[in-house]
Amino acid sequence: MTSIFLIGPMGAGKSSVGRSLASKLHYEFYDSDREIEARCGVDIPTIFDYEGEIGFRDREAAMIDELTALPNIVLATGGGAILRDANRLCLRDRGHVVLLSVELKEQFRRIGLDTKRPLLNTEDPKARLRALMEERAPTYKALAHVEIATDSRRMHHVVSRILRHLKSNGLTSQ
Repeated sequence: MTSIFLIGPMGAGKSSVGRSLASKLHYEFYDSDREIEARCGVDIPTIFDYEGEIGFRDREAAMIDELTALPNIVLATGGGAILRDANRLCLRDRGHVVLLSVELKEQFRRIGLDTKRPLLNTEDPKARLRALMEERAPTYKALAHVEIATDSRRMHHVVSRILRHLKSNGLTSQ
């Protein structure tokens, strides 16, 4: 069996979908951001405050390298995890990459006013989300084996689509 790595923008549902998918597959679930917080003893905004985005990305790269080496897991990555070459190599070479996508309007509804997301602490969070998507979308799409939209869909529908994809590609018997 192959590990499953969820990528996509913040607010696409990677953590929620990942937990449910892991349960269905009888895999362990990991969220790279939560693992970083557990190791550091502080939340992501605090890491950004003290170390900046570069410091956070260094921690994220180390965590992704460690977690992607584990067998039979579902990993929800942070939205910017795909920015580093080393992370993309770990994800592509060690498992099956699923892109969870979401339209800007739905993404903003879900997380636009979330003060715990350092990259959204701007005058215009919606414009920031749009800019991040324009910058990252080509990389998400190039890295993913499959793209599944999460807009206005119930989680069980998204998980079912992923399971069907995995089964049709011989990656699970579920």
